[in-house]
Amino acid sequence: MSVTTSNYYGKIFISDEAIASVAASAALECVGVVDLVNKKLSDNFAELFKKQQLGKGVKVITNGNRIFIDLFVILKYGISISAVAESIKKTIKYKVEEFSGMIVDAVNVNVVGVRV
Repeated sequence: MSVTTSNYYGKIFISDEAIASVAASAALECVGVVDLVNKKLSDNFAELFKKQQLGKGVKVITNGNRIFIDLFVILKYGISISAVAESIKKTIKYKVEEFSGMIVDAVNVNVVGVRV
């Protein structure tokens, strides 16, 4: 799927992969985030044999002009998980809305683990 918008100059299509790479980049900039991980174990094995995906650990669902993002992260040990999760949500919502011009309805942060 992709998000579509129209303006005076024509139609614009933004793929889910592009949104995922922007969200992943924004999440990795947040303090306390160590890494993004894939939800499925099979995706981790497949990743060993090919190039690194930019949208690793991000699942994007689009419905019309609405965007829903699920994020799977590993956080740094000793930080407030709720504070970092809120920071991630706000950062991703702002960056993706600025990038796409669409509304981000939900950003779900799933903490998969903690690393020292």
